[in-house]
Amino acid sequence: MANVYVEPLPKGSTAPITGYKLEYAGGQSVDGVTHRTQETAIAEAKRLGHSPLVARVRVTDKGKPDHWRAA
Repeated sequence: MANVYVEPLPKGSTAPITGYKLEYAGGQSVDGVTHRTQETAIAEAKRLGHSPLVARVRVTDKGKPDHWRAA
């Protein structure tokens, strides 16, 4: 299945992380849920059959592969 991004919230900010969203490359939510931890977001992505990618940097850009690593 497709890669999904474990996106830290709030997006595009250096503020403290309040949760994580699972998103496709276009920004569409995978499950519509805000996950409390990165671990639960990764587990849910795997349960849904996706390959999760987690951020290497705080302010992310899905068009830059060096901002992401496989979970």
